[in-house]
Amino acid sequence: MSEQAQPDPAVGEEERRLAGAENAPDEVLLAARDQARAALAEITDPQTIGADDGHEVHEAHVLTLFFECRLPGYPGWRWAATLTRVDEESPVTVLEAELLPGAGAVVAPEWVPWSVRLAQYRESQARQAVEEAAAAEAAAAELGDDDAAAEDDLLAGDILDNDFSDFDDEIDGVELDEGDASRTDPADADDADADDADADDEDADADDADADEDLADDSDDTELFDDDEDDSDDDEDEEDDSDDE
Repeated sequence: MSEQAQPDPAVGEEERRLAGAENAPDEVLLAARDQARAALAEITDPQTIGADDGHEVHEAHVLTLFFECRLPGYPGWRWAATLTRVDEESPVTVLEAELLPGAGAVVAPEWVPWSVRLAQYRESQARQAVEEAAAAEAAAAELGDDDAAAEDDLLAGDILDNDFSDFDDEIDGVELDEGDASRTDPADADDADADDADADDEDADADDADADEDLADDSDDTELFDDDEDDSDDDEDEEDDSDDE
């Protein structure tokens, strides 16, 4: 059985050294902050460039220096200047100067293509239609169950067989006597009929009296008319007698 090969400690140390060298910032680039500020001053007012705000190493001779942004309305944003040099003997060169959002910066939402937004809208509309249809179906089923229950109660006689003795004897503040309030005493009914008959007789007598008075008035008018005619005839006779003389 062969023994497992052990890693060479010297090789591992060399890899760690190279990795550290790659992540280590170029001291010359790191010290070129004045050159970075001058590059940023070409695109913004120097008053808007704040204090140093760290750096980011990209390669052995490439890094970005960050500065605070003092522009109103840009909280969390940072000015950035990316610097590089070809080798240890080459001068520092500014690759790019820009304004970048930081970790807590307020940024616009990610742009979504129109076709994707339209697909999302259609999906939401279809989902809403399904939910509304399900709600309408559930409401119709519940209404049908209520109708079926009411019909069953009617057929079973539960609605028609009401026990009126369960109702209170007091209606609208009026206490009813014990027993059925709708039952009428026969004697009271007879008295009521007799009173109605008497009232009818009195009305008939009153009508007869009015008729007699009307006849009497007509008779008086006739007599007066006859008297007037007699007086007229007498006057005519007297005139005839005077003419004969």
